[in-house]
Amino acid sequence: MNIVRRRSAQSGRAPLPSPGRPSVAGRNEQNKFWRAIAAGLSSEGAALEAGLSQPVGSRLFRKAGGMPPAMFRSSAKALSGRYLSLVEREEIALLKVQGHSIQEIGRRLGRAASTVSRELRRNAATRGGGLEYRATTAQWHADRSARRPKPTKLALNATLRTYVQERLAGDVVAPSGAPVLGPVVPWKGRRHGPRKDR
Repeated sequence: MNIVRRRSAQSGRAPLPSPGRPSVAGRNEQNKFWRAIAAGLSSEGAALEAGLSQPVGSRLFRKAGGMPPAMFRSSAKALSGRYLSLVEREEIALLKVQGHSIQEIGRRLGRAASTVSRELRRNAATRGGGLEYRATTAQWHADRSARRPKPTKLALNATLRTYVQERLAGDVVAPSGAPVLGPVVPWKGRRHGPRKDR
């Protein structure tokens, strides 16, 4: 079985195409925008209140259908300290440029070194072929991967879906192509006994 590694963990590869431009409105700006909408301002007025242009405010309002997304509602829970914030990502970027080790960055942030290492590998800017870490790009990657709902693995991978469906249906085939019959489990009253391997 091949172990699939992240693209950002590989070195010496060709530059990757960009998945698109980061959104103009970040999490903080969108939060301010939807609070202003809840206070009764128009989409243009709320955009100015949040420090965005009026067309961006109209686009946000239209894209969400006039209702704030779940993460920006007043009833939404505040972000837990489990996830890195933009401020922490900016600190990681600065300390990395200054030449500090991953352990030292983790100590200064009060985070585990593995968290910092994973952040540098997972959310690095990979467009130029290198692994340059920029806080805004990393935040964009993190927001993009945190979107819900996500398509499931079985919906995306037809081979895996077929494999799972065959196993659930009991259609197990040996490498030679011969069907493998399931175990014969005698009936013992209410309970049929422990399961047996094929």
